[in-house]
Parts: sequence; structure tokens; C-alpha cells
Amino acid sequence: MPRIMPITVLRDTNAISDTCHELGEPVFITKNGYGDMVIMSIEAFERDLAIADVYRRLDIAERQIANGETFDASEVFTSLRSKHGFKV
Repeated sequence: MPRIMPITVLRDTNAISDTCHELGEPVFITKNGYGDMVIMSIEAFERDLAIADVYRRLDIAERQIANGETFDASEVFTSLRSKHGFKV
């Protein structure tokens, strides 16, 4: 469940920092009862960026498959082995 806090909590920066690190997810800040900002730890931000990147790459791969932009696996492995000098 998301943590929602009023903007006044930002006066105590150490407490909000601790909360962000403890939760490991975004903290939603309201101003006059309406959503205003989102605060999160760097670790949570980097994790969310990595997950978004995986979804972006999966979307690209799915579009490539749908468009027939695929390669035969045995040809790819043969090419990689000869390029890098591996012998089977």
C-alpha cells in the first residue's frame, strides 16, 4: 500500500529519508490534500529504472518477433563461435 504524507513532513528531512529507505518504494507527498510530489531512495529509483528498461527491451523484442526480424539460433551460435575462436 503506498505511503501518502503531507508536505509538512519534509521539514524533518532525516525522518523522510529513513522512511523512504525503510519502505523501498515511493512516498507520495500531498499539498493541500492533492498529490504534489513523489520521493524515493536512490536504490528504489535505480531498481525501478532497471525494471522499466527490461520491459522496454521486451517490448522491442516482441515487435521484432512480430515483424519476422529473427535469426536462426544455430546460425547465431556458429557465427559467435567462429568470431570468438571457440571450438565445439
